[in-house]
Amino acid sequence: MLFKELIQDVPEYKRFFTVSEMDERSKALAEKYPDRVKIHCAGYSRKGEPIYVLQIGKGKHNALLFGCPHPNEPIGAMMLDALSELLAKDDPRLRDLDYTWYLIKVIDIDGTKLNEKWFADSSSIRKYAENFYRPAGYQQVEWTFPIEYKTLKFEKPLPETQVLMDLIREKKPIFMYSLHNSGFGGVYYYVSKDLGQGLFKDFQELPGLFKLPLNLGEPEAPFLKKLEPAIFQLFGMKEEYDYMEKHLPEGVDPATIIRAGTSSDDYASSVADTFSLVCEMPYYYDARVDDQTLLPETRQHYLKESLSHSKSRYEAMKQIYDLVAGEIKDKDSGFYHAIANYLETMPGSLQATENWIETDETLKKPASVAEMFDNTYATRFYESLSLGILRRFIDENIGLGGNKDILEKAKKKADELFEATIEFLEKNLRYHAIPIKDLVCVQMLAGLNTMAVLQQKE
Repeated sequence: MLFKELIQDVPEYKRFFTVSEMDERSKALAEKYPDRVKIHCAGYSRKGEPIYVLQIGKGKHNALLFGCPHPNEPIGAMMLDALSELLAKDDPRLRDLDYTWYLIKVIDIDGTKLNEKWFADSSSIRKYAENFYRPAGYQQVEWTFPIEYKTLKFEKPLPETQVLMDLIREKKPIFMYSLHNSGFGGVYYYVSKDLGQGLFKDFQELPGLFKLPLNLGEPEAPFLKKLEPAIFQLFGMKEEYDYMEKHLPEGVDPATIIRAGTSSDDYASSVADTFSLVCEMPYYYDARVDDQTLLPETRQHYLKESLSHSKSRYEAMKQIYDLVAGEIKDKDSGFYHAIANYLETMPGSLQATENWIETDETLKKPASVAEMFDNTYATRFYESLSLGILRRFIDENIGLGGNKDILEKAKKKADELFEATIEFLEKNLRYHAIPIKDLVCVQMLAGLNTMAVLQQKE
């Protein structure tokens, strides 16, 4: 594996930087290294915030790397901050990479600012969930690239997405790194294709350098194509549509459930010969996430339990929302869109999941501890995040002058659900927060090793 010696130069971060801090650091870097670093505003967010692009070096190949494609995922922004420092200094260990680098530390600025309350201390699940925000699919930068497929037609990219589209069309990068991270679990990867040359082996060994696990439990979606353990084929919205079409009841249009566009990789593949990488990183670790010990119960058994709980959670959240539906003061709010979209699309999604569980014969094999863990505990972790958004949504409307008695009643119910979920997690998880430096290093080394292999193939 290449570039391991860079690890020593990555700072021991104690917190995540805010958007303003990232911008100031980028501007300072351009001022300090004017011959190597250029900075320009490539566009503006929905709320009018400038989106800055750092251009570093003058290599033969173009590379586009962007952080916070989902605003609750700042690990990549921190990685780009560390990498930009190394590149600006013209670090000799990176000179063999013949690239012009285009770096956007934070692409979803508005959403990221709604997460900043937990950036200073992400040591506990409670602190993370209380201040969490993730937008509805049709407001996610990663999933608002244009697509027309069967009944699905999405042609309204966000201004932030348009910035990426313009860069991809103009620069035609041979490498693109959409810097995502999960919340709980292990490390896993998505790639456009298999480049060979031992890259997958490097991917699988890389987390072990930092005593991190691979994610060997449930994949993010049932339709993913697994290339190797913890390594998957990248996908666009066509794959999700086909899965929904197969498993939804007859007559239900998948487009009414999806309500979003396609991915950055899908778009890039349509306008350039771009290889994309995604390296998903967790904030929190429990030793069971990669335990392959087989259990007496089947994977189907644990999936059914998880589905049953998801149905109950949906009904509870809907009841709370119905209480406050007449008191919503701002329907342009990101919190409103996130909750409303969840309630509108979840029934169809649950139907499709139920049909998949009932009809997929491969699910009748014994479950591993890792698969049990994902279905029993990781799903509850993500439930806490949905409840965190619901609480913030209600608080927002209290602050905007809604009927206080109604809203306070709903808030009490949401608080009780949230507390019960957090108490369950704190009782049953044996977790710790992973050092930010370790997360940054894994993403950095995964990207650099991929770029080295890709460059050899040109």
